[in-house]
Amino acid sequence: MRPVIGLTVALDAECTTTSPNAYSQAIELAGGLPVLLPYTEDPDMLSAYLGLCDGFFFTGGADVDPTRYGEEILPVCGELQVQRDAMEFSLLSHVLPTKKPILGVCRGTQLINAALGGTLYQDIPSQLQTTLTHRQLEPKFAYSHAVDVLPNTPLSALIGTRRIAANSFHHQAIKAIGDGLAVMATAEDGVIEALYHTAHPYMRLYQWHPERLCDRDETHLAPFVEFIAACRNENGTHLS
Repeated sequence: MRPVIGLTVALDAECTTTSPNAYSQAIELAGGLPVLLPYTEDPDMLSAYLGLCDGFFFTGGADVDPTRYGEEILPVCGELQVQRDAMEFSLLSHVLPTKKPILGVCRGTQLINAALGGTLYQDIPSQLQTTLTHRQLEPKFAYSHAVDVLPNTPLSALIGTRRIAANSFHHQAIKAIGDGLAVMATAEDGVIEALYHTAHPYMRLYQWHPERLCDRDETHLAPFVEFIAACRNENGTHLS
């Protein structure tokens, strides 16, 4: 049987949930069974999610509320979804003690970093001196800039190369790194592009959107295949 993967979803002011299909397709392509997790802050429901899912995928979307990492909201900060923040911070606090595999992409990476005590740049163009475009104008399925993979990291071991081409759709970025996290990759301007947790059995966090590239590029499929393998090996409650 396929490992069951819980995916977080976008949540607007009317509590309408949405999720780009690329996230689910990436999990399916890698061998998992994607399940969208509706909004709740009920601890009993969150516990039920833990029993249902073998791994958790914190997906992209709106900006993380800066008050979550101790900063005032600047005018350059983008759309916030405070109810989504509330659910995902609570969900993560429930998932972490279980040691179940965790994957984060874009906002998911930023949220997990903040939850672990890190901080974010609220807006790259106004807070960082860089000529690199991190919110590309090209289609989501196109490459934008290079990502340099650090040696002796899980990502280096996974893909076996020092540089890859990636897409980029973020205006916020990791500033201070959260507790237990370490850098796996950076952009040419030093912006952090990937992190892993040094003590957790499996936590991988990516700033770009590999789910938009994985159907045509095995390099970007590899993170999902590795994630599903970790769910299959470590949390086999739903597996044969």
